[in-house]
Amino acid sequence: MITSLMTSGVDQALADNSLRLLWSSALVLTLAMLSFTVDLAGHPGRQARAAARRAGETQEVAEAGGDTAVVTKVETEAPDVPEKRQWAGIGISLSWLGALLLIACIATRGWSVQRPPLGNMYEFLLVGCGFVMVAYLGWALRHDVRWLGAFVTGVVVLFEMLAGLVFYTDASQLLPSLRSYWLSIHVTVATLSVALFTVAFVLHALWFVQAWREKKPGKLAFMDAVPGKDTLDRLAYGVLIIAFPLWTFTLIAGAIWAQEAWGQYWSWDPKEVWTLVIWVLYAAYLHARMTAGWSGRKSIYVALAGFACVLINYGIVNVFFVGQHSYSGM
Repeated sequence: MITSLMTSGVDQALADNSLRLLWSSALVLTLAMLSFTVDLAGHPGRQARAAARRAGETQEVAEAGGDTAVVTKVETEAPDVPEKRQWAGIGISLSWLGALLLIACIATRGWSVQRPPLGNMYEFLLVGCGFVMVAYLGWALRHDVRWLGAFVTGVVVLFEMLAGLVFYTDASQLLPSLRSYWLSIHVTVATLSVALFTVAFVLHALWFVQAWREKKPGKLAFMDAVPGKDTLDRLAYGVLIIAFPLWTFTLIAGAIWAQEAWGQYWSWDPKEVWTLVIWVLYAAYLHARMTAGWSGRKSIYVALAGFACVLINYGIVNVFFVGQHSYSGM
C-alpha cells in the first residue's frame, strides 16, 4: 500500500528518459575526458616546439648583428604565441554538452515526480555531479583551467556510473517527513557543499602528484601542464573557503528542520553525527592553514580525512546505519 502511494503520480516515461539522459551525459563526458587527456599528453611536444621557436628567434637576432642586450630584450618582450589546443577545445565543448545533458536528466527526473529531485541518494548524486560541472565550467569561463578538465570529468563520470548502476532508485513520491520547503534549502546547499569538497579533493590529489614529481624530475612530463603544488594548494584552499560556510549552513539548517519534523534540534542520529564530524575536520583544516608548522602536507591530510568522511557519510551511513535520516531509497 505504501509503495503504491509513493509511486502514484509518477510519469514513468519521463523517468525513463531521465535515465537515458544520464547515460548520454556519461558517454559525452567520457569523450570529453579523453579529449582533455590527449591535450595533456601533447604538452611535452608543445613545450619542445616553443623552445625551438625561441631558439630560432634568438639565432635570427644574433645573425643580424644584435648584441646580448638586444637578444635578451627579444626573449623578454616576445613571449610564445600559444599553439591552438584543438583537443582541449573539443574537451571544453563536450563538457558543456555533457553538463547540459546532465541538467536535462536532473530536470526530467524532477518533472517525472513533480518535486525537487533531492529525495534519495540517486538524485542527490545526480545533482552533486551537476554542481561539479557547473562549478568547473563557470571557472573555465574566467580562467584557463583546461588542465583540470580530464580530472574533473573523470570523477564526474565515475559518480554518474555509480548513480546509474549502484544507487539507482525508481522515481517515487517523497516520504511525509521530507515534504517540507527545507528539502530544497537544506539538501541543495548540502549538495553544493559536497560538490565543492569534491573539486578541492581533485586539486589536493594533484598536489600529491606534483609533490612526488619534485623528487622525481622528468617523470610524468605531461603534468608540466598542471600548475605547481603551491598553486594547487592555494586553489584548493580558496574552494574550501567557499564550501565551509555552506556546510556550516547545512548543519544549522538541518537542526532547524529537525526541530520542525521531530520536535528536537539534535538527536545524535548517525547522519547528524557524521555531518558534525565533517564540519570539525574542515574547520581543523582551515585552522591548520593558519598555524605554523601545519600548512602544506599536514593540513592537506586533514582535508583528505574530511573528504573521506564525506564519502562515508554518503555511501555507508546512508545505507547501513539505521536512523531518522534513512532516506537512501535503496
